[in-house]
Amino acid sequence: MGEGLPLTLHAYRLLTAAATPLAPALMSHRLKRGKELAARLNERYGESALARPPGPLVWVHGASVGELLSVIPLIERIGEKGFAVLCTSGTVTSANLAEQRLPKGAIHQFVILDTPRFVNRFFDHWQPDLALFVESDLWPNLIVTSAERGIPLVLVNGRLSESSFNRWRRVPGTIGALLRCFDLCLAQSPAHGERYRALGAPRVATTGNLKFDVPEPPADADRLAQLQAALAERTVLAGASTHAGEEEMLVEAHRRLRGAFPRLLTIIVPRHPERGPSILDITGAAGLEAALRSRGELPRADTDVYIADTLGELGLIYRLAPIVFVGGSLARHGGQNPIEPVKLGAAILHGPNVWNFAEVYAALDAAHGAEEINDAESFVLRAGAWLKDANARAAVISTARASVAALGGGLERTLAALEPHLMRIGSRQRARHA
Repeated sequence: MGEGLPLTLHAYRLLTAAATPLAPALMSHRLKRGKELAARLNERYGESALARPPGPLVWVHGASVGELLSVIPLIERIGEKGFAVLCTSGTVTSANLAEQRLPKGAIHQFVILDTPRFVNRFFDHWQPDLALFVESDLWPNLIVTSAERGIPLVLVNGRLSESSFNRWRRVPGTIGALLRCFDLCLAQSPAHGERYRALGAPRVATTGNLKFDVPEPPADADRLAQLQAALAERTVLAGASTHAGEEEMLVEAHRRLRGAFPRLLTIIVPRHPERGPSILDITGAAGLEAALRSRGELPRADTDVYIADTLGELGLIYRLAPIVFVGGSLARHGGQNPIEPVKLGAAILHGPNVWNFAEVYAALDAAHGAEEINDAESFVLRAGAWLKDANARAAVISTARASVAALGGGLERTLAALEPHLMRIGSRQRARHA
């Protein structure tokens, strides 16, 4: 494999090998910024305190929280078939999620730094029998070394945005060489599949988006009861996974709506919890009373805005708010996932920038199971109408749930596509013990 690599990948290998001595400095910088866990830094170097489990091992890699969430049901089903599962991801938030949500027996590790030395150390220790890469996190050394070691590679829930496709087209030899390492690319939609084919993937199938089959997020029963008691008789709106600029819109909308709904409470859940104090400053500048969940505060009778600057509690908020603005969609981020609040019975508002989840937003909007807003004024008009008309809101929620259900089935199709690979590594294991 190495002999057939384009010059760009040869250069990448040489540069990352040369940069290996700089790894401790990089990790120290990331640690100071809260992007690493001190007790687990060795995992970034391909070292682990955990032993490789016996039997065939399936390795699943996803970049962060969204990718990990989408494959948890898949990991559960693979585990039920008797395979050990190693899951890697790259962020502290995804590691926290893995601790809470991965099925018993599945192992989580931080993904190694993509240098030849660390990659080889990782493979020497774990020796996976099958590698599943989720969506679009393509690390060249990991991919090429997998292929060189004869580890079957499958891309699952493959997604390639139009902008990423156009960037990769500028280096067709590089992306073509990487995609040819994959035995199979399972795309979320025909459009994504066509982009992979155009870039050189030899075997592509459309299996659908795994996110549609993810169960609703859990909520701690005691914390839910505590918040429900604090919110008794309050009218609740929520902004979920918000980005900079979107909180100002929500604060302004709250100011306009509270005349008609004097017991209104707006809950803001920032995508990055460390932004909680800065959102508190925004609410203070607007003359509103706010409380921070990270400080252990609960909403009081005079609280206007409740800032839920914590991790892993969206399932809690979605169970409390009948209307949810899904963030990252007024900001030019591409939108966050609307499927979870839909499944938990919230009516969805979103901005125009939703290319990360274009398929589901298109289906929701076409069926009037969600509404696009562009500013505080349009938010006030739509949210105010839904708050006044419970029947209209219920119809929107029902339509949204039906739309999401109709798009499901990706999990079963993905498992069917993986079955030959799972049978093959299971047969090899049985032959070794025969």
